[in-house]
Amino acid sequence: MYGSRIAGTGVSVPDRVLTNADLERIVSTSDEWIVTRTGISERRIASDSQATSDLAERAAARALEAAAVDPIDVELIVVSTVTPDTFFPSTGCILQDRLGASHAAAFDLSAACSGFIYGLSVADAYLRAGLMRNILVIGAETLSKVVDWSDRGTCVLFADGAGAALVQRTTGDSRILSTHLYADGSKGKQLIIPGGGSRHPVSQKVLDENLVKIKMANGNEVFKVAVRSMEDAALAALKANGAEITDIDLFVPHQANARIINAVAQRLGMPKERIVMNIDRFGNTSAASIPIALNEAVRAGRLKPGDLLLLAAFGGGLTWGSALIRW
Repeated sequence: MYGSRIAGTGVSVPDRVLTNADLERIVSTSDEWIVTRTGISERRIASDSQATSDLAERAAARALEAAAVDPIDVELIVVSTVTPDTFFPSTGCILQDRLGASHAAAFDLSAACSGFIYGLSVADAYLRAGLMRNILVIGAETLSKVVDWSDRGTCVLFADGAGAALVQRTTGDSRILSTHLYADGSKGKQLIIPGGGSRHPVSQKVLDENLVKIKMANGNEVFKVAVRSMEDAALAALKANGAEITDIDLFVPHQANARIINAVAQRLGMPKERIVMNIDRFGNTSAASIPIALNEAVRAGRLKPGDLLLLAAFGGGLTWGSALIRW
């Protein structure tokens, strides 16, 4: 039976580093306040001339190189993002052209911070069905473009970056074992960009009211739901595969907030040495956070063939999900 495996990963982050000390000069906050509540010390911020596709292109090219796959052999490009270059064409189509992947279909997927796992699930389904051989899944964001820099509750969290994975059809044992996707649209307004779409099209009034920026209605409630949802998704992946938490060699959670990650790990009974955390250096890059963290783990040699890898995420929508992977 066909399955899918991650054959190569790649990352691209902006050069500009925004530290907590820098933020102290922008908004009423402090390094101690930010670190205590989020675990973030610095984050990467795109330049005025950098768009989401620019970061995504470099990450994708590096994933292709790592997998030794020519762009012409890619059959689908899935870009998970909430900050596309344009509503249309999709960032996926922009990448298809830039990468020279002329045989690939392409589209964008919007699932906020859960986007990479959603994209991975799409790729896994196509590859399991035997319809394709090589699919690029990219999580890419330039959240600094939609952050309200006067709102210390959100501007300290979000950052920019891109992570990519070349997902390939396989008949071997190293494969994505299962993916699990969830959503609760009734809580969608807890984390939202209310303006800019068809409900509140861009107008001077929308701009004046700052409606094209990220809004978080109740940070404490989002925290609680995130912890519970990521725990449930992780347990669902384990149950579906007859696995225990002690079987997991590495856990790569969405880098939303260090307190959320630690709370999920504690509830699962996951030892800290098996968790990948880089939120202190990169902040919350939404759909890009899991592939960026995964790429770091791969480059650091923290994964070896046969290891069991658990991914879990939570984001706007509300959406959440998990994946269990035999590396």
